[in-house]
Amino acid sequence: MTTARSQGLVSCHCCGLLQQLQTGKKGQRLHCDRCNSILHSRSPLSLTKSWAFSLAAIVMLIPANLYPIMEVNSLAGSSADTILSGTLYLIRAGQYPIAAVIFIASVAVPLLKLAGMALLLTTTQRRWQLNPRQCTTLYRMVEFIGRWSMLDIFVIAILMALVNLGQIADIIAGPASTAFLCAVILTMLAASSYDPRLLWDLQRDIPTTRETDPSTFTESDSASQAKESL
Repeated sequence: MTTARSQGLVSCHCCGLLQQLQTGKKGQRLHCDRCNSILHSRSPLSLTKSWAFSLAAIVMLIPANLYPIMEVNSLAGSSADTILSGTLYLIRAGQYPIAAVIFIASVAVPLLKLAGMALLLTTTQRRWQLNPRQCTTLYRMVEFIGRWSMLDIFVIAILMALVNLGQIADIIAGPASTAFLCAVILTMLAASSYDPRLLWDLQRDIPTTRETDPSTFTESDSASQAKESL
């Protein structure tokens, strides 16, 4: 499969200008002709950075789900709820649509996003021959829906600003809110650090129809393959 990279072309990550990648001296950085940004055919250390951010996000999700995310202090007493306990409270109160939104945005989306990133990273690292179009679509979905995981943080911020009645009633953010915020930011950084062009680089390893169909083999093909195997 012919690619821009195989033709010696590179697209600037800043302005998008497609240009010829000139050969420079060893260790010399090449710059874009239009915006003078540093050129690189693929994002440096893309897999390493994405794995690091993803693993860090998994670690932060543990306290985010175990500790209270919101604490309510009022004359009737104090209460603290985690993400799951708050969702169960809404279900018992009959607020099924709100409970569904909270569960999807705060529990399902972060987990599915991390699962999608793990699949993309493993596919690239293990060189699995999956459909690159479907993988690219998965990457775009992961990158798009990640920002909606901030719903809980927005709700807490709004409640803290509106419900501040001193000794009568007060709402403060729990320790899980900081961990959850860090987890969401780390998942967004993991998606932005991943270079989806690596998925298409794997297509150069997929055998063509001529190579996979034994009926199309000729003596010259067999001799050339025997030479390559040596």
